[in-house]
Amino acid sequence: MESPTSPASRLDFYDFIGRMRRPAAADLFHSIRSFLASLSQAGEPNAEVDGGRVQTFFAEMETAIRDHPLWANATNQEIDNALEGLEKYIMTKLFDRAFASSAEDVKSDIEISEKIGLLQHFVRPHHLDIPKLLHNEAAWLLAVKELQKINSFKSPREKLSCIMSCCQVINNLLLNVSMSNDRTLSGADDFLPILIYITIKANPPQLHSNLKFIQLFRRETRLISEVEYYLTNLISAKMFIMNVNGHSLSMEESVFQTHMESARLGNHTSVASTSSSQGLGTSTTGLNEESGDTEGLKFPFMDSETESLTPAEVKQLHELYRQVVTRYMLLSKALRKLSVDEDQLLNSVDD
Repeated sequence: MESPTSPASRLDFYDFIGRMRRPAAADLFHSIRSFLASLSQAGEPNAEVDGGRVQTFFAEMETAIRDHPLWANATNQEIDNALEGLEKYIMTKLFDRAFASSAEDVKSDIEISEKIGLLQHFVRPHHLDIPKLLHNEAAWLLAVKELQKINSFKSPREKLSCIMSCCQVINNLLLNVSMSNDRTLSGADDFLPILIYITIKANPPQLHSNLKFIQLFRRETRLISEVEYYLTNLISAKMFIMNVNGHSLSMEESVFQTHMESARLGNHTSVASTSSSQGLGTSTTGLNEESGDTEGLKFPFMDSETESLTPAEVKQLHELYRQVVTRYMLLSKALRKLSVDEDQLLNSVDD
């Protein structure tokens, strides 16, 4: 699967949009617009129900496009390119409704992100039984960066491309090690532990919602073969992380719980010590003390200069940013459900 930013990927979309603008495509355009309108008026979002309706529409549109004069004598590849453009158009329009559409999804995203944040403190390759022969920090870093791109895109295909790129880096590493060491690798037994470790190192944003979005809204006919294998492995990695315990990491359960508690205390101590060093909540003239508000302790970098931040503080700031954005999305969705205008509400607070 090519990169979501590749010329071929962009060409699929813009060729589809170009054809939809032709007078001859008026019937197809009307079908698309009617479908989007009907779904947006269907009441509260329900990802599973919406996913079923979207898949049915994709199947109907495939038949319509194959029979349409604009694609007369088109090859199967050209038809598939049109359907890729259709999927991107539809899901970009429906993104706010379809992605992380429930409080449960947002909660799951927060829980797994926080869980991974704790595991990052102490999980090392040997805990996942990754042999030293397969240790390759350069390849792992590349895989991490590919996985972290997943929230940069809105279409299921583009999000899936990020997963594919990550997994292909891992697969290439396994192949290179196998060829250079005359070693027969054991498929998933070697692949999955590395993917789990990469997922922990990456802590990809909104992992639960991204996987759910791809499963429900990527065209079903494209979730096959290698794509299905890699997606299934990342789902397995997510489930492993959510259910991880001492036995999973080749350690005593008591040792695992000690590590987890130390990680929690480490996060708390890091925030508190940074706040103290910056004078937050300790100054007699500080905002926190005047108002009696201790919430400011959660945002210890408000008065920091960018140049003064250490690498550890930048990492901490990035994690805090993720939490703020995730909570903002949840609050924003709640306000929309209550028909509350967000800007008007903010203005009333400022007043």
